[in-house]
Amino acid sequence: MSICYLDGTYQPLTEARISPMDRGFLFGDGAYEVIPVYSRRPFRIAEHIARLGRTLDAVRIPNPHTAAEWEAIVSELVARNAWVDQSIYLQVSRGPDERRNHAFPAVMRPTVFLMSEALVTPSADVLASGVAAVSAADFRWARCDLKTTALLANCLLRQVAIDKGCAETVLFRDGFLTEGAASNIFVVRDGVMLVPPKSHLMLPGITYDVVLELAATHGLEHAVREILEDEVRTADEVWLTSSTKEVLAITSLDGRPIGDGRPGPVGREMHAWYQEFKNTVMRVG
Repeated sequence: MSICYLDGTYQPLTEARISPMDRGFLFGDGAYEVIPVYSRRPFRIAEHIARLGRTLDAVRIPNPHTAAEWEAIVSELVARNAWVDQSIYLQVSRGPDERRNHAFPAVMRPTVFLMSEALVTPSADVLASGVAAVSAADFRWARCDLKTTALLANCLLRQVAIDKGCAETVLFRDGFLTEGAASNIFVVRDGVMLVPPKSHLMLPGITYDVVLELAATHGLEHAVREILEDEVRTADEVWLTSSTKEVLAITSLDGRPIGDGRPGPVGREMHAWYQEFKNTVMRVG
């Protein structure tokens, strides 16, 4: 039985209830984080909580907890659930109001919700073959750097991939790569790893940072710069990264192979570095 946290109480997820007047329900008015947990150790929780704080500040929701209080809640939730490796979903909405009104309530009572799921990473077969992706124009709003719960555009864009039997949608805006519908996208050309810079048009992922750190540690030539759509389509390798997908090769885009249509050597090496880092750092703390 999965245990969640809702406004100060740990309870079975099936029993959790919020008001239909909650602005998270009515407007998607809230912020969220997804924190991976390895061997019951939340990974880079300070960075996740800091990013949550930046989003809350930007959308003018009062942060209901200090960093230490957040860490205590997450640790307790991890302890109350059965999985050794978990994915903690954390959400803060602006809270309930007495009527449906676009303007912010005069008095805000943020709703705090956390839940845990088993952390499932790609299988060996998926890693060996890579995944297919499609592309789409990035029609989301201009504050993609904020991790808000208003994700309808991302859902629509991901569904484009699902409808075509693919794993992800690679997004382009004005001829340049931004990210995936629910991932960051890396490209390899002539042995050099490339990734778009952090901006208001993409969400700065924690895994994004880890991959860049691993590239620097192991001497992999890399650059953070704007990437043209044509550079993606003619790349030697393309990867998607996220806390659940880790480092996963995209081997076809819009029905056309990336490189030779198989996971490439740079991506395989990065995946191995990531697994070593996971086992020696993430699981150890």
